[in-house]
Amino acid sequence: MTRYRIVVVTGNVNKKREIELILSDFGESFEVLTEPSLRKLEIQADQVEDIARAAIENIARVVKPRSSTYIVVEDDGLYIEALGGFPGPYSEYVYRTIGLRGVLKLLEDVDNRRAVFKSALGVYTPSGKIEVVCGEVSGYIARELRGSGGFGYDPIFVPDGYDVTFAEMSLEEKCRVSHRARAFRELGKLILSGSLA
Repeated sequence: MTRYRIVVVTGNVNKKREIELILSDFGESFEVLTEPSLRKLEIQADQVEDIARAAIENIARVVKPRSSTYIVVEDDGLYIEALGGFPGPYSEYVYRTIGLRGVLKLLEDVDNRRAVFKSALGVYTPSGKIEVVCGEVSGYIARELRGSGGFGYDPIFVPDGYDVTFAEMSLEEKCRVSHRARAFRELGKLILSGSLA
């Protein structure tokens, strides 16, 4: 049986741990590695799919394809309905500048707290092709910070069907329902089916 290498361009150990847990659903089919030495180009665009595609195209210019190895760049965004989809692709910048409390302040007197978390994976395949694989989860923004697990927007995002934030979930529970889980599970299926060679 072929064991595929998924090389994720990140230095975030929390993200790596999540991806390993998600792909463990496929048994021993995948080995997750990180490559923080590769630099992720961040273009400005309205959709995370466009950002992920540009980032992986940039990496493909300097890296040669390798057998059974998929290089992956992830970009994600939190799209809040009442804010016209903001912060969307600017989620990381907003998190670093105004933080979670700033986002809650923007929604202080807002009843519509619907939001969608999107994950877009830019994928460089062993044959040298570029693909984008996406996953998303709908939910709403909590009224206060809740939970101590996870990272990023996890303390304020409650997925549909739950009454707890991602940060209040166990890692295993979050990895069953998150946008990242949906994107990486889809990637795993595509690789194993042979449609992403």
